[in-house]
Amino acid sequence: MNAKVLPLYPEPGPAQSLKGLYLSHRVHELGSVQSPFVYANFVSSLDGRIALVEADKAESKLLEGLTSSNDFRLFQELQAQADCLVTHGGYLRALAQQRLGNVLQVGASGDGAELIEWRRKNGLTEQPAVVVASGSLDFPVPESIEAHGQPLYIATGKGADRARVQALRDQGFKLIFAGNGRMVEAAPLVRAVGELGYKCLYLLTGPHMLDTMLRDGRLARLYLTLTHRLLGGEQFHTMIPGSPLGAAGRLKLRTLYYDEGKSDGCGQWFAQFDCSPGA
Repeated sequence: MNAKVLPLYPEPGPAQSLKGLYLSHRVHELGSVQSPFVYANFVSSLDGRIALVEADKAESKLLEGLTSSNDFRLFQELQAQADCLVTHGGYLRALAQQRLGNVLQVGASGDGAELIEWRRKNGLTEQPAVVVASGSLDFPVPESIEAHGQPLYIATGKGADRARVQALRDQGFKLIFAGNGRMVEAAPLVRAVGELGYKCLYLLTGPHMLDTMLRDGRLARLYLTLTHRLLGGEQFHTMIPGSPLGAAGRLKLRTLYYDEGKSDGCGQWFAQFDCSPGA
């Protein structure tokens, strides 16, 4: 891969290699078990779409033309720096239905195989642990998690269905109770994952987890790819659902790069924002 990006902020500069761009951020060194570093990565169109909703199925689907190989490379570099991936039941259901690809293992697809060696050289296990956040506890567990020796935890609220909780326990799964209701809440989840010994949490989740992480002040950094497309669509998902975020939604731009997108003539920005309180 010899793709180049153009730095725009904080200082404009000459084109530099895309490969290694996000590895240079050393995200894996920023957290501790007392205060895990939580980061997320989203891709959005200029009109704010991150996914479309199929009206007859109430299911989301990827938008054609929203992602790119360059964006996926940076996704992999962020994934490679986590000691714990946080996903959700909806993703596992979509994975089982082959509506989405499997991104639960580092280096399992694309040209990211060398990232496993990068993890070894930087003191990380070959593969990160996986936490599945779910209120319904209704999802299949991919065989790839056990096949790659990844520790697996299931996070839910204290109000989750007791029969489903017991069924998961009977199957030998480890549960985390993070939230007083049925849904997972950010603060108790991050605290519990830290107590398990994990320092760097990468969110492979949707808008609801991003929302609770921001409202609870637990998201440290947001990576955003903004594709230079207007996609439209009558029913769609955006990054944040629900009520206004207020001060919790204030972000501070950290870096910005431009990728001209030679393959189809449609460019994109790669942005990095600090989300810590007071940013």
